[in-house]
This record gives sequence, structure tokens and C-alpha cells, in this order.
Amino acid sequence: MLVHLRLTVPTELSDDVVELLGASQCVTNLVVIPGACRTPRGDLIECDAARETTGELVDSLNELGLGDRGGIVISRPSSTPFRRATELEDAAPGEPDDAVIWDEVLDTAESSSRSTIGYHIFLVMATILAAIAVITDSSVLVVGAMVVSPDFAPVAALCTGVVFARFGLVGRSALLIVLSFVLAIATVAVLGLIARATHLISAADVTRPRPQTAFIWHPDQWSFIVALVAGAVGVLAMSTDKATAMVGVFISVTTVPAAGNLALGLATWERGEITGSAAQLGVNLAGMTLAGIVTLAIQRVVWNHLMHRTQRLFGRLS
Repeated sequence: MLVHLRLTVPTELSDDVVELLGASQCVTNLVVIPGACRTPRGDLIECDAARETTGELVDSLNELGLGDRGGIVISRPSSTPFRRATELEDAAPGEPDDAVIWDEVLDTAESSSRSTIGYHIFLVMATILAAIAVITDSSVLVVGAMVVSPDFAPVAALCTGVVFARFGLVGRSALLIVLSFVLAIATVAVLGLIARATHLISAADVTRPRPQTAFIWHPDQWSFIVALVAGAVGVLAMSTDKATAMVGVFISVTTVPAAGNLALGLATWERGEITGSAAQLGVNLAGMTLAGIVTLAIQRVVWNHLMHRTQRLFGRLS
């Protein structure tokens, strides 16, 4: 698997950048177009590189000052059907699916820490689905609400900020988590009050036995263990670009279902539902955050070494 690098290089850095890329055995299709760039003035340099080595290449380019004085754009070709691509993948250490490009992780985290209209709408809608799941005692709707919810993204961003000591990122992510859940819970609580005033729901709908959904407001040691596992899996999926694994994270932790139950508890003023749901929400967020921080910290230290060791092991077994 190759990635494509498109570099906007000031003239005074061009020779150093070309020398760096040309010396790498995991770079091909190196193209230099002198004087093509106008802002900043300089050369346009493009190449294809093995994904496994892209992180190191970007670090080296930043050490040359290109990140501050020029431009670095990373894209992924949909297909690379030529022999040299296969040779680069074989020569690069590790497997492309295991490669971590930390600059991409940081960019994703920065994006996930921003408060957007779409994010809040999705979280409110997910909380509405969770509240309906409580009223109808539907485990299917609980799963649907968890899949719709976008709440793991700022949690992962917070973890990334802690590990990379980006405290502005930590603050923005934490603020987004708190304010977005407050907004979603308040919105659904108001809707619950309206539904109660119009006799669409009653307090009995919330307090009656609910065998399919009672787990979302009864936190126990397993709630925390599940949150730990989900947090670790989530940041691994984010850093190694395993989007399919994220779905499993979404449907493992009951953050949004707890928020929906909390909103209904507020609307009907059932204190047991309120305290239990708040505890479940807190346990899940704390577990995911703790596991995410530890997992990312370990990744930064041992991941490259682990990739090299497993490649040798799997190579002998294959």
C-alpha cells in the first residue's frame, strides 16, 4: 500500500528535500517541477512512498523545516498496479495495515475536537433514539443509538492531546465532550417534558421493569472493563486506520444510552434513574479515556519495534 506525497517546497529547501527522498529505498515516482509553486515560491515535488515509512519521511521533512515553510499533503491512491509498488511494500519494514502516521493521527484529533453543527445534531438524534429505546425497552434501538453517536471522536482526540502534550487539544476535546452531552441531555429532557405533558409518556414508562435496557443505568465492574477494552480498540482503530473496527467500539459502550436514560430521568424526576445513568455515563467516559491514553502512549514507544519483530515472526511462519 503506497501513499502519495505532494510537497510545496521553497526553493532554498528543494535540494535537501530531493536528496532526502531520493536516498530512500521506499520512495518511487519522484517528480520535481522547478518553479511551479507561487505561494510559497518554489518547486512542486511529488512522490509515492510505502505507507510503513511515511511517518518517518514526514518527520524528516519537518526537521528540514518544510512543515513550517512549505506544504505537505498526504493522499492515498485507490490502486497502484505496477511492479515497483509491490517491491516497495516488500522492502518496507512491517505491514502497511499496521503502519501509523502520527501526523495523520494528530490531524484527525484536531478535526475531532472542533464543535460543529453536524456533530451536535448527530449526538442529539442518537440520544433521542436512546430515549425511545428506554421507553419501548428495545435493545435494537439501543444498538442503533450507539452506532449513530459520534461521541468517541472527541474522546480519542482528548487521549491524543494528553499523549502528545497538546494541552489546547485536551481542553477543546474535554469541553466538546461536556458541552455536547449537556446539550443533548437537556434537549431530550425538554422533549421528555413535552411528551409527558401531552401524555405520550409517563413516569411508569421509565421506572417499569425493562429487561432489555436496564443495563444502561446499572453500572458495575463489567461496565468499566468494557469501556477499557473499547477505548483501547478505538484508538488502535483510529491510529491504524481500521474504520470497520470503530463500529464495534460504538456498540460496546453505553454512553449515549445512558444519556438518553438520564434525560428521561430528569423529565420524570426519577432520582434513581438520574444517578444510575450519570454514573454509567461517567464510568464509560473515564474507562475509554484511561485506556485510550495508555494505549496511545504504548504505541508511540513500541509500535515500530513491534512491527519489525512480528514481520520476522510471521515471515518464518508463512
